[in-house]
Amino acid sequence: MSDSMTVMQERDIRTKTIGQKIFKILGKTGTYAFLLIMALIVLFPFYWMIISSLKTLAEYRQAIPTFWPREVMWGNYVEAFQTAKLGDLFMHTLYVGVVSTIISLVITVLSAFAFARLEFKGKEMLFGALLATMMIPGELFTITNYITVNNLGWMHSFTALIVPFLVSVFYIYLLRQNFMQIPNELYLAAKVDGTSDLKYLWKVMIPLAMPTLISITILKMMGAWNSYIWPKLVANDQAHQMITNGLRNAFTDTTGQANYPVQMAAVAIVSAPLFLVFLCLRKYIMQGVSRSGIKG
Repeated sequence: MSDSMTVMQERDIRTKTIGQKIFKILGKTGTYAFLLIMALIVLFPFYWMIISSLKTLAEYRQAIPTFWPREVMWGNYVEAFQTAKLGDLFMHTLYVGVVSTIISLVITVLSAFAFARLEFKGKEMLFGALLATMMIPGELFTITNYITVNNLGWMHSFTALIVPFLVSVFYIYLLRQNFMQIPNELYLAAKVDGTSDLKYLWKVMIPLAMPTLISITILKMMGAWNSYIWPKLVANDQAHQMITNGLRNAFTDTTGQANYPVQMAAVAIVSAPLFLVFLCLRKYIMQGVSRSGIKG
């Protein structure tokens, strides 16, 4: 009797184990199937952009779209580069992005260090006030910034594209949280040894916070690269035009007809640098953001 009960228990355990394995396999299969479908949905617009950039204008305008070009037009990329003067647009955007990123990093590092390590009257109140400004939509500052830039005589200049966005409260908060994770005993020991604040910042805190600084650099460059509304308002002339607003009417002829395949080729060229940067440095973005949110 006991042997039969033992056999039945073993069968129940074996059946339960097999059921759990089947359920686990089905769960993983469903998860990967869902992720695959979502990946296809996300990647399809990029695929459509690339194949559209390789079509002729007649094929692009067909009522029934084709999912692969009948005739591959690599010349669309050459025409896009020459027609839109992408070389000048790239240089303008790169200049604004690099200069604004370097100055913004200096301001962010010094501000984050002050709020993380230095002691001064009203520090917490001032930091709270800065955080409160993050709840104000950025679009509300557009009119006041435009009036200020116009009164200062900065219209149609790189200064108008760089100065208004040098300070980012979010980046200061992000780096300050990372600095707060560094033990304060290191700072006190450095002060006992006679190390200045700037030397301690340069030798200790910046190397330890390098993933977050890389994340801020990438995000700042991407923001400058993708900026559209503000450059169109304050610097829409040929000498200061950036990539995002420089492509808007570059491929429209006098009759108002646009060469969409060439325009798609230009969009693909412009999107490639950001895609490559994110592909190569995505781990730094994730690492920097995750490290900055562990301790408040």
